Amino acid sequence: MIDAVLFDWGGTLSDFVSAELVDAWRLAARHLAPDREDEVTAALVEVERDFWCTVATHQRSTTLAALVAEASRRLGMDVGEALLEEAAVRHLDAWTPHITHDADAEAVLTALRDRGLRVGLLSNTHWPRSFHERFLERDGLAKLIDARLYTSEMSYQKPHPSAFQAALGAVDIGDPRRAVFVGDRPFDDIGGAQAVGLRTVLRHNPAVVDPGPDADATITRLPELLPLIDGWSAATTSAP
Repeated sequence: MIDAVLFDWGGTLSDFVSAELVDAWRLAARHLAPDREDEVTAALVEVERDFWCTVATHQRSTTLAALVAEASRRLGMDVGEALLEEAAVRHLDAWTPHITHDADAEAVLTALRDRGLRVGLLSNTHWPRSFHERFLERDGLAKLIDARLYTSEMSYQKPHPSAFQAALGAVDIGDPRRAVFVGDRPFDDIGGAQAVGLRTVLRHNPAVVDPGPDADATITRLPELLPLIDGWSAATTSAP
């Protein structure tokens, strides 16, 4: 029996943004040090790139404020917390127009809940909870997701087992075989979920080329998930 479905956010429930949006970091840099804008922008881009590389190493989480502070430290800048926070807000403001959810997300989440399934979200992110939540609420999805976990509030990010275990606990699932994880990254999402015993569904994203294990199933559109869930639930229910 399948009792819960857990989702990744970016590229899975929300539309994948292919642009790197260096300008988002530029706005933060301009606020931090207008006279060193290019230098600070480059440092911010480098710090973020270095952070995302850690999914293959120590998998420690971080926050947007910490990334901005690290870039400032590398450049030897003595910047107060208030200015760091203001710079982070400028970065988020630049991202805002680019964030949309999949057009099928609301209907699919509603269908899962109508089946009596619990729904969770586990996102690798350095953005604050409030930033994600405003878009989920705007698009009517927050009320359809029982538990929403952001690694910016956790010690580790996917694929670390503790991230998936926390998500399972948040939807009250003790046996990971009774849950499915849906994500667009073979290494972070599929490999990490499989390591703790979840069934997995890869949402194909041609922009993601990370190596990783094969998922139990692959979809290109969210509605394709529903017959998979129904089939797995029926199979486990009828098993002797």
